[in-house]
Amino acid sequence: MAHDHGHTPAAWTGSIIAFVGFCVAGAFMVMANVPGFWAGMAIIAIGGLVGGAMRLAGMGQAKRPQRQTVSANS
Repeated sequence: MAHDHGHTPAAWTGSIIAFVGFCVAGAFMVMANVPGFWAGMAIIAIGGLVGGAMRLAGMGQAKRPQRQTVSANS
């Protein structure tokens, strides 16, 4: 079970930027504007990059230590 899954500044920022990109791409798709659609797709990619960069900068979820499993053959 995930602990505090997605409740970080990096996750929120990346998700909000990607959401704006989806809205932009969807609006321009309805208006049949191809360059606007691709601009929205670029915004979605930027959201992923910003979220990833923020995670690398320490604003994401801290990594938990891995649990060790006990082997039956030990």
